[in-house]
Formats: sequence, C-alpha cells, structure tokens
Amino acid sequence: MHKHKAGKQILSSEGLPISEVRERQKAFFQSGKTLPIDFRKQQLKQLMKVLKGNEQKLMTALKEDLGKPDFEAYFAEVGLIYSEIKLQLRKLNSWNRRRRVGSPMTVMPAKSYIYPRPKGQTLVIGPWNYPIQLVMLPALGAICAGNTLVIKPSELTPKSTEILTKILAEVFPVDHVAVFQGGAEVSQALLEEPWDHIFFTGSCQVGQIVATAAAKTLSPVTLELGGKSPCIVTAQANLKVAAKRIMSAKFFNVGQTCVAPDYILVESSVRDEFLKYLKQHLQESYGNKPQKSPFLGRIVSDRHFSRLLGFLKQGTLFFGGQHDATKRFIAPTVLTDVNRNDAVMSEEIFGPILPVLTFDSLKKEMETLQNKERPLALYIFSENPEEQNLFVDRLPFGGGCVNDAVFHLANSNLPFGGTGASGQGAYRGKKSFDTFSHEKSILVNTTLVDLPVRYAPYDTWKLKVLRLLLG
Repeated sequence: MHKHKAGKQILSSEGLPISEVRERQKAFFQSGKTLPIDFRKQQLKQLMKVLKGNEQKLMTALKEDLGKPDFEAYFAEVGLIYSEIKLQLRKLNSWNRRRRVGSPMTVMPAKSYIYPRPKGQTLVIGPWNYPIQLVMLPALGAICAGNTLVIKPSELTPKSTEILTKILAEVFPVDHVAVFQGGAEVSQALLEEPWDHIFFTGSCQVGQIVATAAAKTLSPVTLELGGKSPCIVTAQANLKVAAKRIMSAKFFNVGQTCVAPDYILVESSVRDEFLKYLKQHLQESYGNKPQKSPFLGRIVSDRHFSRLLGFLKQGTLFFGGQHDATKRFIAPTVLTDVNRNDAVMSEEIFGPILPVLTFDSLKKEMETLQNKERPLALYIFSENPEEQNLFVDRLPFGGGCVNDAVFHLANSNLPFGGTGASGQGAYRGKKSFDTFSHEKSILVNTTLVDLPVRYAPYDTWKLKVLRLLLG
C-alpha cells in the first residue's frame, strides 16, 4: 500500500488508492472498450468541447501560476492542444489501419501485416513550465492510441493542475483516465508500479531517477529532458532578424522553456552589431522598465529565483538584470564576457538570462560542441547553406531550426524528442500515436498449400531449395 512519508495513503483526485485505480483501469482496458476508433474519437471531441468551455479558466490559471500573458498561454498551451486534437481526429483512421508488408519466398503463400494496437496502462508525469501543454500532448497520444492513463501533473503550478484535473474528470471516468496530485513522493509511488509505457518530461536529474525506476519493472519509457541548447550566429546571418527571433524565443515564458536558446555563439566580427540589434529589440518588446511590462511572466518558485540570481553575478551585465524577489521577477538579461567554465555555462539556465559568447572559427566551434552533452535543440542563423548543413549534419541534437528558434515545436508533423542526455524517444502528431502503440507483427498463412520443404527430414534437396530461396 502506497503512503506518504507521514503515513497518509496516496489517493487519486477521486479519492481512490493507486491499487484500485490500477485494477479498474486494467479491467477497462481488457474489456476492449478503448479499441474502437469511434470511441476514441468521441472522447477526443468531448475533451475538445470541455477544454474550449474552460479556456478562460485555463488562461487565468496559467497567469496565476506563472504570470503568463494571454498570448503565450494560448499560443504555447491551449492552442497547441487544439491543433493536436484536430490532427488526431483527421488522421486516426489511417494511423490505426493495419499495414501490409512484403513477404519473402520462404513464407509464401502467407501474407504479412502490422497491426498498431494500444500498449495498455500508461503513465504521464508532467512538468511545471508548460503545465497544461506538456501534460496534455503526451496524454492525447495515449488516449488517441487507445490506452488507459494515469497523470501526475506538477505540484508547482497548483491552479493549472486544479482546473486541468476538473476538465479530465468531466470527460473521462477514472477507469480510463485518472489524476494523482502531489509532490515527489507521489511520483515515486507511481513509479513502483509496472506500466506498459511511462512518459516523463522534466530535468535530466529526475529523468535518471525515472529511468532507474522504470528499469526495475521493465517499463518502456520516453524521457523528454533538456540541456544547454546552443544558438549559433555566423557573420553570414541576417543579424537584425536573428536578434529579433532569438530574443523572442529565449524570453518566451521568461526563458522557462526546455528548448529555449541557452546561450549564443556569435562570430567575433559581428558581435557588436548583433548585440546592438538584440538590445534594440528587447527595448522595443518590453520597454525600459520591463518589470511593468504585461508581456513578461514570472519565475515559478523562490528556489528557482534564487538559483537564477546567482547567474547574474557572472560575466558582464550588458542589458537587463532588474529583479524583484517579492514578485519573483527577473528582467530579460544579456551577459557578455562569460567564461565557459562559469556555472551559467555548466547547467541549464531555464530562465531569462542569455550569455553571449564569441568564436572565430566555425569548424573549431563545431568540434567543441561535438564533445559536449547532446542538447535537446540547436539553432543556427546563417544565409550560407554550407554553414547550415555543417551543423545539421555533423552535430547530434534532438531537433531545431535554421534561421529561427523554438518554432519547430509549432509543427505537429515534426517529431519532438531528445538524444543522449537530452532524452530518449519522441512524440507529437503521428509520433505520439506510435509511441503509445505496439506494432503487432502478424503472418497470415493458408492451409490449402503445405510445402514439404520446411519439415524434417531435411534431405539434401531441401537445403538446395533453401539456398536458392535465401541466396
């Protein structure tokens, strides 16, 4: 029986213990109720309806938890969910259809098929920085693929978690989708259970804990982590546009984005010009008193705020730096003259602080990056195709953009995921359906023809036939 440290039993939002939820969801899945495509579509349509009916409550909750402007809340949270549901409703029939594949001569006259089928009982553990989107997008994949689901949202965004829990309870019975709220002890208890798939989004450190727990129960796992995503600006970039797009991507959600440009590498010869444009765009976007701007959110917690303040003391303050502990506010900040061994360059920043470093040789910089941990994202700004391809082809990273930043996440047709220390597995669009599906390989044979070559005794002529068939 799972209990909190204080001895209190861990219960779902409906007041049910983990064991009962697991048993009910197991029975629900085994009944076959989630298999019909019409059932899945109806659930997705109902979810869309309830989400739209609670849209303003979601936006208000995001503002209360993170200070998110309505534009950011809609674009990166609510709107992305709508787009994903619409795509699933359009494509679910084709994604779920059995596929015939080729059959070798050795199995003739049999036919071979691949059947996508739901994995079963799944678990999604979500983060705090996008508390609606980063819970719901993987959850949609699990539902779309026909699974049952347990969700553990972040405890650091209580308002968003509260409204999301109410929405899910209105659409789904606990037998299908259940929510467990709480801190690390709740995640720990859930991870002690064997799951048919675990999906985790969060830090690299916690990702290691999840992977270790999943290994003990042999539960397959998708890890969406993070890391230090570099942004390269060469002398052949459109500097004015590059500065504007990098600024927008970095300070969206005040830098609390796993794929935000973590630091900039700008070619030395254009450093000063680039910084001039960067400062110009920051002033145009947030004014000279950014703490009064309605377009900037807030840091999620005092602990994260204190960690970020330490970074402000490193390098040279080029722009920004204003902060207010009472409101957990840190202005968009640009640092120069940063040492590559400083703490701000050794851990993921995850806040509105942007170090700008320089390089002289693009190839040498690429060689340096090849020896670093694989980032979740990489961005290069250059009008030169050779420079673009050098980084896209030679550097391992999750995904990214050429002459843009972060916007690859706006396309559900692009799978999203990390590699190495930045994660394993991917999702979005069809990739979400595939992640939460098992592809059953089925060979269908006939009994009207029964070739003797496959049976003992293995006469010499049978080996000759086999050599002929397999070549």
